[in-house]
Amino acid sequence: MDDVMKKGLIIINAAELVTCSGFAQKKGPEMSDLHIIPDGAAVIENGVFSRVGTTQEILSEVKSDQYTVIDAWNKAVLPGFVDSHTHFVFGGYREAEFEWRLRGDSYMEILQRGGGILSTVQSTHRATPEELFIGGKKRLDSMLSFGVTTVEGKSGYGLDIETEIKQLEVMARLDQNHPVDVVRTFLGAHAVPPDFKGQADAYIDFVIDQVLPRAASQNLAEFCDIFCEQNVFSVEQSRRLLLKAREFGLKLKLHADEIVQLGGAELAAELQAVSADHLLQASDEGIAAMAKSGVVATLLPGTAFSLKESYARGREMIDRGGAVALATDLNPGSCFTESVPLIMALATLYMNLTVEETVTAMTINGAAALNRQESIGSIDVGKKGDLIILEFPSYKFIPYHIGVNTVETVVKQGKPVFDKLAGTHNQVDL
Repeated sequence: MDDVMKKGLIIINAAELVTCSGFAQKKGPEMSDLHIIPDGAAVIENGVFSRVGTTQEILSEVKSDQYTVIDAWNKAVLPGFVDSHTHFVFGGYREAEFEWRLRGDSYMEILQRGGGILSTVQSTHRATPEELFIGGKKRLDSMLSFGVTTVEGKSGYGLDIETEIKQLEVMARLDQNHPVDVVRTFLGAHAVPPDFKGQADAYIDFVIDQVLPRAASQNLAEFCDIFCEQNVFSVEQSRRLLLKAREFGLKLKLHADEIVQLGGAELAAELQAVSADHLLQASDEGIAAMAKSGVVATLLPGTAFSLKESYARGREMIDRGGAVALATDLNPGSCFTESVPLIMALATLYMNLTVEETVTAMTINGAAALNRQESIGSIDVGKKGDLIILEFPSYKFIPYHIGVNTVETVVKQGKPVFDKLAGTHNQVDL
């Protein structure tokens, strides 16, 4: 059996092998082409896809008895999902805020009186690294069960040196000890902490001078993000931090134009950020500029749903030639969910995306939002062997079975790491 495992893994007889084939972001009408292979098969060797085709083609090329074989008859097979915007490492919860919002309190009103992000900051300060690790692992286990094989995690619940670094170090440890790959983003400018109330410029100075160098020099983050929003950080403050982050070798992201139309989308295009996220209030000019410059629009319909806000104009972004990704925005306040099928259903129902576009948005475009489109996000020869097997014969069941998980098996770099039927998460050495 050990010798068989060394050869690799073959998936055969897939009703639909949804490859999402490509090595670049999908823009505009490209998002509708999923490159489906009926009765598909794929071979994974040494952790990467080595052959992709029909079952007949693959079985004529390899000796299946030398491989571990998974028969996906009457089941759809897709690339592993990429959740490209989350805040999954945090202390405490904010269940009371859900009720406050139900009675009409706005997100910004809650933040201004010390709730929201600032409430989680206090809880995260108090949490030990081990407590954050345990909580983060539980959430990664849940995300894995939904088919997520790569996730982005942000800091931002520290707003000081020690806790920001603590969050990033916990994510680095989780990346080493969990099948899900964790991409780390430094979000030190998530809010203005109480010690700097009314002094946003001074806080940006503090982040640039003291926190950013630590995160970058210790190789704890790949991206830098900022909450570019009215009464949080201005466009100019965001530009100043992001330009400095680029000097430190970090790639750029923005929380942009979520609450008001501030110009965050335009700034993302100007700086050629990898992605701009939220974008509920993005202007026509910002949408056009992002499409032209290749900035991925990462949309978070679960947050709009939870906050009862208007949805981002995903349909228009795609129609104007943009690349759209979808993500959960998992966090303890405004969107406490890991449910990929819920996110995809909301995108179809309320942002008017097609089912095909939502699949692209959660796979190859999610990878592009993390600058990993050349290594993950599709079933292509040479990419990491990350895939999911549904319990149904078509990808269309994902949003159709609203909010309910249809993932039966998850394979990470050629190794099964989740099996719904067995009820197991396999912690394997990747």
